[in-house]
Amino acid sequence: MKQERLIKGLAALLIGCSINYFGDRLLGVKMELFYGLDTFSFSWMLDVFALPFIVGLAVAVIFGMGGKWLSYFPPLIVRLMSYYAILHSGQPLPPDASLIPLGWWGFFVILAIEASAFGGIMGEIVIRGTYGRSAPGTVYRKRGDDDEGDS
Repeated sequence: MKQERLIKGLAALLIGCSINYFGDRLLGVKMELFYGLDTFSFSWMLDVFALPFIVGLAVAVIFGMGGKWLSYFPPLIVRLMSYYAILHSGQPLPPDASLIPLGWWGFFVILAIEASAFGGIMGEIVIRGTYGRSAPGTVYRKRGDDDEGDS
């Protein structure tokens, strides 16, 4: 049982990372590059908010209950790898761009992670049909009922 859960977790992480990576390439956004105010375009906002939401939703649906906690990691992994690749690639940056300051980058990564976490919560709602409490039909005992032996 634990090995099956581990495999589902690894598959959810890999699929989430690949959705995030290929979504970045499809949108054509490199969050690690700064172009001044031109950086913050509509596709950049999709890359920071909508794409991680979809990633979190996919991770939670694949992993099952507890997927909201696992959904934090794919945006972090992809962003770390992308920043590292740009920093250590040895290729020159585009002429009108610079590497975004690390503090700003960290803030934007946190925004992406939170959007992914919200997607993970929505994924659990899709799986369970409710969030936070058991459905009324699944409760075998009502609150306030004492054991028969206690008086």
